[in-house]
Amino acid sequence: MSTFIGKYVVKADVKGRVFIPSVYRKMLSDVDRDRIIIRKDPERDCLIFYPEQIWNDMITNLKSKLDEWNPEDQMLLMQFVSDAEWLDIDAQGRILLSKKLQHLIGIDNNELLFVGSVDRFAIWSKLKYEQAILTPADFVIRLKDRVMKKE
Repeated sequence: MSTFIGKYVVKADVKGRVFIPSVYRKMLSDVDRDRIIIRKDPERDCLIFYPEQIWNDMITNLKSKLDEWNPEDQMLLMQFVSDAEWLDIDAQGRILLSKKLQHLIGIDNNELLFVGSVDRFAIWSKLKYEQAILTPADFVIRLKDRVMKKE
């Protein structure tokens, strides 16, 4: 399995086209080199890119936790899936971020940040990402807290 790590600053052109960092493109399977699934993160101002197999696994897991005969569960699944879309990757490795997608994550100066997240990656407004991350001290405290709870 590919592991998406690191952060990469990129610029969108005037049409909203953005190069996916080559290190990420190289990790995509042949199936995912032409298109990828994208969804706005439900809690943060970023877009999550899912390789198809990761998306399918996640949806299968979500469906297994929901009751197909429960209207509320079905609405949750429908809303989650309907907020996703396929995004084409052109021959040069670019995606087109529509004005709608740019607006969803608060892009205002065309400076973006791709951020790895193990089996998927995200795109943020560089400024929004810097506002969202923890300070180094808080990061260490929370990480230790989470790891210690698991042991």
